[in-house]
Amino acid sequence: MIHCKPRVRFAPSPTGYLHVGGLRTALYNYLFAKRNEGTFVLRIEDTDRNRFVEGAVESLIETLDWAGLKPDEGPAAGGSYGPYVQSQRLNIYNKHSQKLIEDHKAYYCFCSSERLEILRKEQQQAGASQMKYDKHCLSLSADQIHNKLQAGENCVIRLNVQSGEKVIVEDLIRGRVEFDPETIDDQVLIKSDGYPTYHLANVVDDHLMEITHVIRGEEWLPSTPKHVLLYQYFGWEIPKFAHLPLLLNSDRSKLSKRQGDVAVEDYIAKGYFKEALINFVALLGWSAGDNQEFYYLDELIDKFSLERVQKSGAVFNIEKLNWLNFEHLQRKDSNELVSLLRTEISKSKYMNKSFSDDYLSRVINAMKERVNFVHEFLANGFYFFEAPIEFEEKAREKNWKADTPVYLGKLKIEFASLENPVKEDYETALGKVAEEFEIGKGKLIHPLRLVVSGVSGGPGVYDILEILGKNEVIKRIETALQKLS
Repeated sequence: MIHCKPRVRFAPSPTGYLHVGGLRTALYNYLFAKRNEGTFVLRIEDTDRNRFVEGAVESLIETLDWAGLKPDEGPAAGGSYGPYVQSQRLNIYNKHSQKLIEDHKAYYCFCSSERLEILRKEQQQAGASQMKYDKHCLSLSADQIHNKLQAGENCVIRLNVQSGEKVIVEDLIRGRVEFDPETIDDQVLIKSDGYPTYHLANVVDDHLMEITHVIRGEEWLPSTPKHVLLYQYFGWEIPKFAHLPLLLNSDRSKLSKRQGDVAVEDYIAKGYFKEALINFVALLGWSAGDNQEFYYLDELIDKFSLERVQKSGAVFNIEKLNWLNFEHLQRKDSNELVSLLRTEISKSKYMNKSFSDDYLSRVINAMKERVNFVHEFLANGFYFFEAPIEFEEKAREKNWKADTPVYLGKLKIEFASLENPVKEDYETALGKVAEEFEIGKGKLIHPLRLVVSGVSGGPGVYDILEILGKNEVIKRIETALQKLS
């Protein structure tokens, strides 16, 4: 454990949904804070008004709450802290940008979009890999600046990157990373609409909120030298940085919606357990160094460390997520699964049917090892909730013979004579009928399964019979004999 109590933050932009990469960033920040008895802060970075989506903040907070990643401070903390919403802090950023201007660390820029486009094309033609502002407005006199501001000309405030030594970033995951100041652009700090860019707001807020560790995605590494310069220009202590590896598709391209779901909300809608998704996301770039892959959140807190986060990209393997969801389902107790199944029933065509807890518990025990999701109890085990109206064609062709109705008719009579039968009673009765007709049990078991379930697979046929009960089994045999004979 580290010696001082850290303060970390998750700072999403409310642009729609929470990306699974964002969930991983939030999780790693949360785990690091809890492992080291620190503070986990939520900050909403909503200064890009063009990308702001109404309702996205509320959705972000709901999703983090669903995942169990409750912040200690911020708009979702429910305490006296915050809310940390950048659009409510504009005066703070403007105050700090003015300080930079006074110290000649920043300057007003009145260049039109047309001039900037010409500059971009010229640099592109000259072979530049990216546009770099030419400091044209740095030479404006104080009077010129005053007159332009008085006239209401559109302007931005730019960082005044000065020549000098290389900018060094000591990254906790990537080690020492060096940047040549000649490659760092005079980044816009305050836009023409008066809102700060990510770079200024990020640094100012991290300083004022006393953030000790900035744990974020690798895509922000190229911006980090600008942030380091801002810390230096303000004369502030620089936090420790840790840039997490990219999330990749199976073909090792950057994870994108083109190849599958990337929104946490999509996985919630599909029925993944929060425990499974958190477990899976934790392993996207981190391991404890052993062979353990199944974790609950408290176990992750106990084992997590930034030292064990890898540099290389992490492949998003949906098969592994499905496996983890299966494993978490297997470990859930019956009462919780009954409650979850009732929720699924309430959203299904069976919503008006009544099922006892005992009945649902027995269905769960029979089907548990055959499903990955709670909704699959209904999809795969539909015959526990309604009598089949269709019968699997291949199974019918294979197992329904000319003499099958005779065998099932006798079996129905044998079942009817049973008193409160359990599965062993059904098995004994079936064996008795098979012996009487001098046939193998398979000639009874397979068509019997077909008539009570409509399909050829599933739990043991005697388990199905016991769960459905004698009267329902007999009714289904009678119905099938009418339809299939």
